[in-house]
Amino acid sequence: FLEKVKSAGYDGAELIIPYGETTKKEIVSAAKALGLEIIAQWGGTIAGAFDEHLETYEKHLRNGCSVSPKFMNVQSGRDHYSYKQNRRFIDIAALISAEMGTKIVHETQRGMFSFSAKETSYFLYNDEELRITADFSHWCNVSESLLQDQEDYVKIGISRSDHIHARVGFEEGPQIPDPRAPEWSDTLEIHMHWWDQIIQRAAREGMEEFTITPEFGPFPYMTKMPFTGQPITSQWDVNLYMKEILDKRFNNQKNEERVSTIHAALCFSCSIFSVLPAITDFIRPPKFQY
Repeated sequence: FLEKVKSAGYDGAELIIPYGETTKKEIVSAAKALGLEIIAQWGGTIAGAFDEHLETYEKHLRNGCSVSPKFMNVQSGRDHYSYKQNRRFIDIAALISAEMGTKIVHETQRGMFSFSAKETSYFLYNDEELRITADFSHWCNVSESLLQDQEDYVKIGISRSDHIHARVGFEEGPQIPDPRAPEWSDTLEIHMHWWDQIIQRAAREGMEEFTITPEFGPFPYMTKMPFTGQPITSQWDVNLYMKEILDKRFNNQKNEERVSTIHAALCFSCSIFSVLPAITDFIRPPKFQY
């Protein structure tokens, strides 16, 4: 799979790191041989008692950071936890980040502390060090809007975003069926505008590189055709399309209106990462049984 990622022109892969030392070494070795960078990810919340959840979260973060990834993207807390409870997850992540020397960013995600633009803003306003992965598709779904009336909350999210998950959401779901379809062009452009602002802000702050992961997911994110159970489109092809339009928008120096000053002044580049679904599906731990 990593060879396919490399041949498609991605700069790296974002994946959940397995616990098995042999498998872990194989993945790291293969990525290094291919010249691919790794973004570690923990994308699943363990249900159960709060303390149990907190303990498991810490183990996942330490395991992800153990391979010295470019950084780690994590989904933290729960939407039904109190502010103080969710702060425990953020504080643990900060401690592990400092201890292991790996940057950790918190993904905006339904079900987590960052499930909505407004709720996330409370944490951002109260913690100047907190950095996020911008997956605003979830905020669209939760609010049943394209966030037209939440500009102040989106603005602070943009100001703290250090990574982008390029999924496109809409009022009734976290993922449009196919970004290539003309009926979704306006929705795609709204997300692109948010990403423009993030990239421009990062450039102003002196960042020389920014990472984006096209993250159109399989079922249940992607609709299945009734009765046949076939996916409505190709997940690989959709993510490759997103990679191509993002490359053109942010890495094409001929696009003078949008990025020429970034390239000329800061040698800014946009690294495009691939999600690794085969490994993600394979290593996700089982949920606690009730």
